[in-house]
Amino acid sequence: MDDSGTKDSGTNNASTDAETARQSAQGGHHGLARYARPALVAGCIIAVVCVALLVIIFFLDSFNATVYSVGGKDVQDATDEARSIRDNYAAARVGGIIVLVIGLALAAAGGFGLYRRRKEQGWNDGDDDGEDVDFEDLGGK
Repeated sequence: MDDSGTKDSGTNNASTDAETARQSAQGGHHGLARYARPALVAGCIIAVVCVALLVIIFFLDSFNATVYSVGGKDVQDATDEARSIRDNYAAARVGGIIVLVIGLALAAAGGFGLYRRRKEQGWNDGDDDGEDVDFEDLGGK
């Protein structure tokens, strides 16, 4: 008994099925579309790691400034020691910001690529073959 409410009409579009099979055999999509999902994931991971790095650098800078100011000194003074403390993590901070911007741009490009290709047939690469599966089907009843 067909519980899904749809019946197979028995007609298949052979050219569409052949094209989908060809794309699957070739590893998916052509051009830059195949790199959209990995670019999105990599960009997000890079951005999260850079944000964590920048937060750690902020806390280390704050800690160094606090330790330095315990003796009654100010980290904003014009002394060489204060300047050394201020510039202690400057290279890591600038590098983290640059890599964060690159990661965000990579994620944005990947997201745009996925958004642009969302309507193409066969893009989802899922196992969904159009069947309507409900709880009873999953429960084995």
